[in-house]
Amino acid sequence: MKIGVFDSGYGGLTILEKIRERLPQYDYLYLGDNARAPYGTRSFEVIYEYTLQAVRWLERQGCRLIILACNTASAKALRTIQQHDIHPDTLRVLGVIRPTVEAVPALTKSGHVGVLATPATVSSESYSLELAKEERVLAVTQQACPMWVPLIEAGEHLSDGADYFVEEYLQAIFAKDPQIDTLILGCTHYPLLLEKIRSRVRSNIAIIAQGTIVADSLADYLSRHTDIAAALSQNGTCRYITTESADKFRDSASVFLSTPINVEHIEF
Repeated sequence: MKIGVFDSGYGGLTILEKIRERLPQYDYLYLGDNARAPYGTRSFEVIYEYTLQAVRWLERQGCRLIILACNTASAKALRTIQQHDIHPDTLRVLGVIRPTVEAVPALTKSGHVGVLATPATVSSESYSLELAKEERVLAVTQQACPMWVPLIEAGEHLSDGADYFVEEYLQAIFAKDPQIDTLILGCTHYPLLLEKIRSRVRSNIAIIAQGTIVADSLADYLSRHTDIAAALSQNGTCRYITTESADKFRDSASVFLSTPINVEHIEF
């Protein structure tokens, strides 16, 4: 049995890389639905349909545990899939939002938290709802950043042209709440903009990128669910699958990964 990792695009590679650093012994299968990306501007119904297709495909490939390494899919589809589409005795599907939220209380001093995310994640209110369960958080401010994913996937995130859109969204969120002292990067693409973001905010502001947090959370999950851990194969392998051109995925993935990869193409 493998661990499946799914994202609508490339950002989930930032999660997969940290998971493999933390838990290198397991076998992984990464699926990017790049042909239909981005999910961030799509409706709930479409995101749910696409995500469920991906989950079913990964399940057929022998994945017993699947990580939705996509904030949009975690926000819009995870709960419905968990409640209506899978049986926990045969398949577990986890997201990235809850582990991220659990890291916030230890970081914020003011209790004012900002969420930078895709339009779909923002409209879902998932971060606001989850953070409302944490006693230490007093105020949550969200900002949709619709241009960040296209810039990153076009390989323009390090260019001077990206500066305008980074500055625009940061100014917008701090105009809403100047007391924010913790920023959540609520999209797995956004760590590639981390240096630009950090250079434009006060030094005392904590910035949460999800890779390490999700990896640590998964390690803890497997330590508590020893039956699942025991069922997972441990050959240290990883397959990469995409719904778009394998060559294009391989080239674009180099922005997110430090080593070359082999890629296979599928169609739903």
